[in-house]
Amino acid sequence: MLEEAVAAIAEDGLAALTMSGLAERLGTSGGHILYYFGSKDQLLLAALRWSEDRLVRERAELLARRVRPERKLDLFLGLYLPVGPRDPRWMLWLELWARTAGNAELRIAQDDIDRGWCEDLTTILAKGAAKGVFPGVDPAADASELLALLEGLSTRTVLGLGATTREVALAMARRAAGRLTTP
Repeated sequence: MLEEAVAAIAEDGLAALTMSGLAERLGTSGGHILYYFGSKDQLLLAALRWSEDRLVRERAELLARRVRPERKLDLFLGLYLPVGPRDPRWMLWLELWARTAGNAELRIAQDDIDRGWCEDLTTILAKGAAKGVFPGVDPAADASELLALLEGLSTRTVLGLGATTREVALAMARRAAGRLTTP
């Protein structure tokens, strides 16, 4: 159900999604979907959490890998960035961001999901700093700054702005990350 919700939201946006339309795609009733989710905001949040849960596992595998810190950071960048325009996971994020200002529950959920990404990136930077690979790095501050850049690049990629492709975004992110290796 959540996989289909992700696809429907990515295709047309949450505003265009109706519970009856989603129900039709799933071969069930709108009431059935409302029973489980209660509202479109709750459906969006459940779909985003479902989507991000897969990435939590991938990040854990990445953190456990025995590779150089620079390589681990590069793999993190690749995992974070969207695959291209209208990336379904990132379309969910855009929908969420549009709703968080007026919805404390969504804002708290967004912060919770963001925190996981930030903690994992901080861990990568801290371990790299301890090995002398990222000299002069403030792991928490630099992770926050790099994630802000990645969010901006991701938004531009998903929306197809300014010819920002995944490849362009990844190159820009790599240049920014490369600055962490110089004192």
